[in-house]
Amino acid sequence: MSRFWKIALIVVAVLVVGGVAFRLMHKPGEAPGTGSHHAKASQNGGPPGADGQDKDNAPVPVTVEPTVRQNVPVYLTALGTVTALNTVTVNPQVGGQLWTINFKEGQTVKKGDVIAQIDPRTYQAAYDQAVAKQKQDEAALATAISTLDRNQKLVASGYVAALNIDTYRNNVNQLKATVVADEANVRSTKVQLDFTKIISPIDGVAGIRQVDPGNVVTTSTAIVTLTQIQPVYVIFNLPEQNLEAVRDSFQGGVNKLEVIALDRADAHPLDTTGGLQVVDNQIDTGTGTFKLRAIFDNPKSALWPGQFVNVRLRVNTVSGGLVIPAQAVQRGPDGDFVYKLQSDKTVAMQPVKVASEVGDSHVMVSTGLAEGDQVVTEGQFRLKPGSKVNALKPGEVPPAPVASDGKKGKQGGRSASAG
Repeated sequence: MSRFWKIALIVVAVLVVGGVAFRLMHKPGEAPGTGSHHAKASQNGGPPGADGQDKDNAPVPVTVEPTVRQNVPVYLTALGTVTALNTVTVNPQVGGQLWTINFKEGQTVKKGDVIAQIDPRTYQAAYDQAVAKQKQDEAALATAISTLDRNQKLVASGYVAALNIDTYRNNVNQLKATVVADEANVRSTKVQLDFTKIISPIDGVAGIRQVDPGNVVTTSTAIVTLTQIQPVYVIFNLPEQNLEAVRDSFQGGVNKLEVIALDRADAHPLDTTGGLQVVDNQIDTGTGTFKLRAIFDNPKSALWPGQFVNVRLRVNTVSGGLVIPAQAVQRGPDGDFVYKLQSDKTVAMQPVKVASEVGDSHVMVSTGLAEGDQVVTEGQFRLKPGSKVNALKPGEVPPAPVASDGKKGKQGGRSASAG
């Protein structure tokens, strides 16, 4: 084949391929330059992405509350331990067989109650002997005094020598000393006899008894432990940097600082409000803390020795502090912030500094806000700086975003969470 025909065949093949490609790209009834994007746009009734833009521009429903001023108590918090006002382990003061136990375990006993009885017969006999000995010596003393008086009258008549009078006088003095010793012995044996009745030394609650009736006990035998819990102590520690604030407010006990004991969940107070009683006189170098002790009346016995409680010590009251709901405060990479409502119904990210908690649901802020500023308390997760919002009143909860809204948002080029 000649060169001319080869070139002609190549040109024909190129023309055929080009025609087929042209037919595939341009279907009948469709104007050149149109495509599937145009059909999709006409299907939505507007330009591409119009639905997503309308969704993004819609105001976000949020709940807002104003910043208010009020007197805010300033509390220091710590973990405390309940300690009995007095704890006494009752031991017999004399030995013998334990006859009776006169208390029930867990029962409240009063000071002076007889809580146990030891066999008193041996001590009763010793007491009776001491009393008899005293009477015997008193009778001998009376005889000696009578003899001395009679012989002193006979000295002047010469019937008795003056030397013998000294003997009679010394005998009287000796018997007087014997009687005094007998009186002391009687008191001693009476004390030993009284010790057979074991008396409660305090008002308190009886624990589990350590010995049963019928056992022979000694002075080292523990009968029971009594604890006085009305009133009761709560001991807790605070960091040393709080020492100056506590001492300035306490002023050596002149001011009664309020102390609240709460349960482990910080849900509610366990008892009536107590008062700070003592600030310890030294700082623990190992922990960098100092010890404090508060006292509670504990009328319902809600505080129990050995119990762990959360303690709040009120050291001051801030007059006119700025207070907002705690849920309005968000944590960001640069610190705490709130979404603040602007006059044009948009929100701005406002940094704040939280000074202290106010109850369980509010906080006091020291910087970043002014009285009356509106802050977002519900719906923050849908916001960003500059977002338009529909401000709802306190108590009105904004509706949760619909799942389909998230899909449309993705088509418009923004995820639902970012909106």
